[in-house]
Amino acid sequence: MLTKIQFDQFILAWLVLALGVFILLMFVNAPYGRHIRSGWGINIPAKLGWIAMESPTIIIMTVYFYYHSFVVNSISLTATLFYAMWMFHYIHRTLVWPFRAQINKKKMPISIALFAIFFNSINTGINAQAIFEIYSPYPENWVTSPKFICGIFLFLVGMWINISSDNTLIKIRRQSHNEYVIPQGKLYKWVSSPNYLGEIIEWIGWAIAIWSLAGFSFAFWVIANLLPRAKSNHLWYLENFKDYPKERRKLIPRIW
Repeated sequence: MLTKIQFDQFILAWLVLALGVFILLMFVNAPYGRHIRSGWGINIPAKLGWIAMESPTIIIMTVYFYYHSFVVNSISLTATLFYAMWMFHYIHRTLVWPFRAQINKKKMPISIALFAIFFNSINTGINAQAIFEIYSPYPENWVTSPKFICGIFLFLVGMWINISSDNTLIKIRRQSHNEYVIPQGKLYKWVSSPNYLGEIIEWIGWAIAIWSLAGFSFAFWVIANLLPRAKSNHLWYLENFKDYPKERRKLIPRIW
């Protein structure tokens, strides 16, 4: 196991990589979804790629949880709640969303899936080590601390925004026979990508709740990935729909 100093040094290097990815994505659209294009390797079914690339989040976190629960026998209530929060998000993201979203006939480059597997494996390992090893044990009164209460509130609000916005997209795609149309209603009145806004809020909440460099590195990675994606999606809507609402922002209502 890494020492805390080594662990933090690794995360700082991981954050430098995130900054590089953020700068790159501000100029290059990741080639999946509406932005898919050739030149990024062979394409695979999007549903298969999605499940494969999200699976490490469930597997790795569960291995850490069960090892420390039944082998080391050193699990705390706080760590158990963190595990539940993580699984609450990723079971939906890995095993529910791909079967509800209209992606049966869509493809994604295998290179994107492989990069996502790499990212999810490292990121899950970092957060699992923080929860179960580096900062373990969290004090039992952590669950009544302002940090935890604020964090879990933001986490749940963000997840609700994310899922609710995804549900709106799923509904209109079904009604439009899987054609892209202008989303309407709820937070789509103000921003083009409220699902991304919700996910950013969710993982900022996670970072506050676990209060470690690992959690904040994850929140930064989410922003580094989704902020450029929101920009790309907004520009795509403007280019493809002449009647797209001019007052609608990219990600943050009335601001950006």
